[in-house]
Amino acid sequence: MTQENMNQNNEKKLPILLIPNTILLPHTDMVINLEKSQAENVLKVLNEEENGIILSPKNFPPENGEAVEFYDVGTILEIKNLQETEDQYLLELQIKDKVHITQITDNHGIYFGEYEVIQEENNITTDEAYTIKESIDQASKAISQLIPNSEYILQQILQKQNVNEKIAEVFPYLKVTIDKKQELLEINSTKIRAFKIIQLLLEQKDAMYLQVDIAKKLSDNMSEAHKQNLLREQMKMIQEELDMVDDETSQTYTEKIKEANLPEEVEKVALKEARKLERQGQNNAEENIIRNYLDTILELPWEKPEIEEIDIQKAKQQLDKDHYGLEKIKQRILEHLAVLKLKNEKQGSILLFVGPPGTGKTSLGKSIAKALNRPYIRASLGGVSDESEIRGHRRTYLGALPGRIINGMKKAGARNPVFILDEIDKLTESINGNPKGALLEVLDPEQNDTFSDHYLELPYDLSDVFFIATANNLETIPPALRDRLEIIELESYTNTEKQHIAEEHLLPDVLKEHGLKENDIILEPEVIDRIIEKYTREAGVRGLKREIANITRKIAEKIVTENIELPYKVTCNEIRELLGREKAHYSKVSESNPSGVVTGLAWTPVGGDVLFVESLMSPGAEKLKLTGQLGDVMKESAQIAQSLVKSRFSNLLEDTEIEHKDIHIHVPEGAIPKDGPSAGVTLVTTIASLITDIPVDSTLAMTGEISLQGKVLPVGGIKEKVIAAQRAGIKTVLLPEKNMKDLEDVPDEIKEQLTFKPMKTIDEVIYEALKIKLPKPETLHMNLKQITNQH
Repeated sequence: MTQENMNQNNEKKLPILLIPNTILLPHTDMVINLEKSQAENVLKVLNEEENGIILSPKNFPPENGEAVEFYDVGTILEIKNLQETEDQYLLELQIKDKVHITQITDNHGIYFGEYEVIQEENNITTDEAYTIKESIDQASKAISQLIPNSEYILQQILQKQNVNEKIAEVFPYLKVTIDKKQELLEINSTKIRAFKIIQLLLEQKDAMYLQVDIAKKLSDNMSEAHKQNLLREQMKMIQEELDMVDDETSQTYTEKIKEANLPEEVEKVALKEARKLERQGQNNAEENIIRNYLDTILELPWEKPEIEEIDIQKAKQQLDKDHYGLEKIKQRILEHLAVLKLKNEKQGSILLFVGPPGTGKTSLGKSIAKALNRPYIRASLGGVSDESEIRGHRRTYLGALPGRIINGMKKAGARNPVFILDEIDKLTESINGNPKGALLEVLDPEQNDTFSDHYLELPYDLSDVFFIATANNLETIPPALRDRLEIIELESYTNTEKQHIAEEHLLPDVLKEHGLKENDIILEPEVIDRIIEKYTREAGVRGLKREIANITRKIAEKIVTENIELPYKVTCNEIRELLGREKAHYSKVSESNPSGVVTGLAWTPVGGDVLFVESLMSPGAEKLKLTGQLGDVMKESAQIAQSLVKSRFSNLLEDTEIEHKDIHIHVPEGAIPKDGPSAGVTLVTTIASLITDIPVDSTLAMTGEISLQGKVLPVGGIKEKVIAAQRAGIKTVLLPEKNMKDLEDVPDEIKEQLTFKPMKTIDEVIYEALKIKLPKPETLHMNLKQITNQH
């Protein structure tokens, strides 16, 4: 059929995938490999839509400017998946109806076909289906015995139980011309087509047996070496005809090794393995093991990288472009890069980004890779419990593979990538070894220039790699490993920072991911603020991005179904309709607290929070009861608080009959585990408020550790705690004196709304909270009634 003009508005029209020498049967699934040199027209079609017609050309490539001529019959297909490798594409197709092509148009190198669907006669009885399947299986088994390494293809054929699927599976391996395959496609009776395919398989089997028989007879007059060479050539020709050969170059491994410019020690080992492979020949049990090992050596980057000048200004611009805020973090990274620039003899470096989820640890690594113009590689270590995942498996094991470090270097293709080791705090030990210990050699600058992978069994230099590890929690990282890392802590984002990040980064990225332009959807600042406050509760912005994506999907549906005008501006009134009920809940202070209730500040993995610590007394024997899923450290703080109150109040407790009372302390939200020393001052104040019956101002919050001597000790997470206090409506915050310097990290707009008071001793805390001035130990002669009356 020659090309003809046709009406472009015809509805029964699809693009044609121009894949030479490829004919597929209808109503089957198929995976085909397509060389990149042949993929140009196919990719043009994929840019238009995912459905098309597969129709083989009669003359391709055309000569002397003549038009492409196609066969009349093809099939409609849907492309389910497309994967790209180094030199080819892997297309996963679903073949649908068989069609007759009535007209074809060439639209700038993309062909379109008008078609009519052909209904096939599916007239195979149950007995006939059984006979057809048995015949195909027996012929395939016989042919497979003559073809090395064809077990996988045979297994794929044997496991198909449907007649059409089995015919389609064996169809590509028929040793017939493209014209003959087209004839088989054009047969409308599935029964007749099946019998013809069986006949062709039997003829192919007989021809192959004849070839083998001739080779055996000739072998009596040939030397052993000549015989092996001939048989290899015959096998190669047979495999090529049946598309069963590996995609290898004609170069031997010895030639590749000598051209690879490997280090002397590595080249010596590789040549030894190559000679072993040549002596053993094909079909030996160790052939694939040796090939995989040599491929690994040849794919690894061994050459020392050229030292590139680090452009600090470019790095600063890249970090500012990709990340809002994080000024101290970015400055710390730039300082590190400046040092790296000065010590030109060694380009490697090891950083550890620690912080809550979603605060940008991994994306900072990507920005550094861009700024340094180096390859970017990431290995996720969360949940890894096998040392072999880091060091690799020894080649004596079945299915041995290199570890994640060597695999990452293969992918990088250079010896100086930026290598992200994600979630090293989530490595776990097991009977298969300690992966944390295996990382010591990887991340030790004094050792990693001779890193040894069990699979490679050769020293590999990692000293030029810029390693960046990420973690949520430092406590689970062993001290020996932590000592090798330069730690950079990322803290929670404030609402203002989240709003800027959403406007400048998250919203543009989400719109692009959903096929929309930058200003197609507009989220006003108050809308973003509502989403942050009512629908996300996190230190980072991962949940915020999810909610913005959720809104975008809903609006995208309206754009498609209702043809709404763009740009679309989202209002606060629409948020509930788009996102449903509010998901996040932040505690707010009440107008007043009863005695025994004090507001404390706590750090959590998703930022700061307020804790309303409650207490009450009941008849008993001076026991202390603690509830609310408190950890061991917090339980000990409560015991210290009880002892401290009894000691410092001393004679003031005479009128309370506290020795005949039990004290019950409860921290609400009992389903959430709580631990840490930060609640020490809160627990002391709770008990003091309870026994004196003096309420604490509900807008006063506190944090700090206590000692038995009554000292207030510093704690961590000040920025997150202060942000939580402001969000909850707190007005005054009591902080350990040594923590006052940490307020430098708190944004000015937060600090302006709060009053901070430094505390050195528990006496000062009690005075600020209860307005009681505790007497010195030598003056403990006043009773509780006098103190209460003074108050």
